[in-house]
Amino acid sequence: MGWAIALAAAAMTPAAAGAQAPQAAEPQAVAAAPAPAATSVAPADAAAAPAAPAAPGIDHAAPSADYGVPVPGGTGIQHQVTEIGQQAANFHNNWLLTLCVIISLFVLALLVWTILRYRRGANPTPSRTSHNTMIEVVWTLVPVLILVAIAIPSIRLIRAQYSPPPADLTVKVIGNQWYWTYQYPDNGGFEIVSNLLKEQKDVKAGDRYRTDADGPPLLAVDERMVIPAGKVVKFIVTSNDVIHAFAMPAFWTKIDANPGRLNETWVKVDRPGVYFGQCSELCGARHGYMPIAIEVVPEATFNAWLASKGGQPRAAIEAKAKAEAAAAAAAAEAAKVAAAAPAEANEAAATTETPAANEAAPATN
Repeated sequence: MGWAIALAAAAMTPAAAGAQAPQAAEPQAVAAAPAPAATSVAPADAAAAPAAPAAPGIDHAAPSADYGVPVPGGTGIQHQVTEIGQQAANFHNNWLLTLCVIISLFVLALLVWTILRYRRGANPTPSRTSHNTMIEVVWTLVPVLILVAIAIPSIRLIRAQYSPPPADLTVKVIGNQWYWTYQYPDNGGFEIVSNLLKEQKDVKAGDRYRTDADGPPLLAVDERMVIPAGKVVKFIVTSNDVIHAFAMPAFWTKIDANPGRLNETWVKVDRPGVYFGQCSELCGARHGYMPIAIEVVPEATFNAWLASKGGQPRAAIEAKAKAEAAAAAAAAEAAKVAAAAPAEANEAAATTETPAANEAAPATN
């Protein structure tokens, strides 16, 4: 008897489920019914308040053969386009390398002289001298003086690098796996996402791929950071996931992007052009595939680029904020005056009624 009941229940279960499915769908149909009315209202709203057309973009610069890109077979530092970078390059090329050459030639000459002078044929009886005070003093003091000569300009350079002047523009740089995002908090807070542009053979038909106008292979991006020429730009650098490294060789800039921490650096580039760098963090699967492209443009072009992204120049935003603050202050003052007017009227009325009451008092007495 029990098996018959179980069999009947099993046979009824699909039918019950099939009967419940339309019931579950009915509320969706009822909820979806008002949709046409909303659709019919939308055109009227669109006609009443047409959307403002987006500002046209700018013509992006093509990469230079000598600036901002790695040079095939190059052996030196990239051409520096910031004042600190030029000072650092001069310090490296004119002082450190010269010092290295002098020390290397001195050590080589000393080594050759020792080999020839103290070889077995020229010196059959070796000396048993254990120490020489003068030589020991010299080989202790000379390296110390060399280190001091290196440290003084190095500390001066570091101090200049980490003592930024007041910023004209702030860009927040955020590292992600495996792309960069750039935010412009001073210009409306918009954000752009920058990804590596792949080669034509690596993308599907119809998708964008890298061309020579975009930049070198593995360095070209779909969205460049744009900054104005001749302005102090502050970079606030952080990360959303793992440690990255924001590096731009032509700016003499390299700083870590750590999750949960804000690091800061700055640049001031006078030469317009496009410059390429990449994430320089060593540990990780695809840090080398996170290129950085920064385009430096005149201020007018930068403002046009801001408009194309929905942003505004900092001066315009500050002027608008001041105008709004002045309007709010004027409105508050007007409200204060309006609130004080009835009180002043009542006080004036009370003042005029009091003498009349005093004159009527003797007559009553």
